Amino acid sequence: MKKLGILLLVVVMAVVGLTGCGSAKEDKGDVSLETIKEKGEVVIGLDDSFPPMGYVDENGELVGFDIDLAKEACSRLGVEAVFKPTEWDGIVLALNNGEIDVVWNGMTITEERLEKIAFSKPYIANTQSVIVKKGSDVKTLKDLEGKIVGTQLESSGALAVRNNEEVSASIKELKEYSNNVEALMDLEIGRVDAVVVDEILGRYYIQQNDKDFEVLAEDLGAENYGVGIRKEDVSFREALDKVLDEMKEDGTAKEISEKWFQEDIMLR
Repeated sequence: MKKLGILLLVVVMAVVGLTGCGSAKEDKGDVSLETIKEKGEVVIGLDDSFPPMGYVDENGELVGFDIDLAKEACSRLGVEAVFKPTEWDGIVLALNNGEIDVVWNGMTITEERLEKIAFSKPYIANTQSVIVKKGSDVKTLKDLEGKIVGTQLESSGALAVRNNEEVSASIKELKEYSNNVEALMDLEIGRVDAVVVDEILGRYYIQQNDKDFEVLAEDLGAENYGVGIRKEDVSFREALDKVLDEMKEDGTAKEISEKWFQEDIMLR
């Protein structure tokens, strides 16, 4: 009986020891910021044909508002910004699979996306706008009836069309493209009658390319941009939010905004 008692005591101590080890792991909690710093880089997923947020210029360089903002933020975190062009319709999956660390590319914060990922604090306000050729008979949203409308696949523009029951029921076709520039090019040659796109992109594209386009006065809804982050990466998200707040407070974000938009459009 004495030997049995000793054996039971050993078993109990072993179980307690294992439980303690498990608790220690749990107590460690979220280590996403620590992991990023140890890795020394943040892999940023983006659509590299989304001017002025992120795009390849005539010299083959990746440039844009979000590119500059991300580089500065990563520098302040003590890590390198590594940009990884990713197909937009699979970018959330790439984030959750660990292929990228964030989505930083004018990504709209939506209820649907919030079910799958988290976001930084909003940093820019935007609208989903309708772009048409000058002289078009499309003057209002009602005029889209029977028209072919272009938009980017799995974009907030596509979502805005589908969520507007009147528009989605009246149009002839919603034609989706791998990126917004392709949609706008098809608008120019008449393959679509209108394109639903982020107002920021639409106006910048028209200005930079001297296109004979115009933006309808009516839009398909206001929205905010945020940096897409995995839900479990809480410490990293909090650190990124802190850095972005610092950039707003010290005027760095304002300088970057004025470089690309000629005004400060950062949300406070």
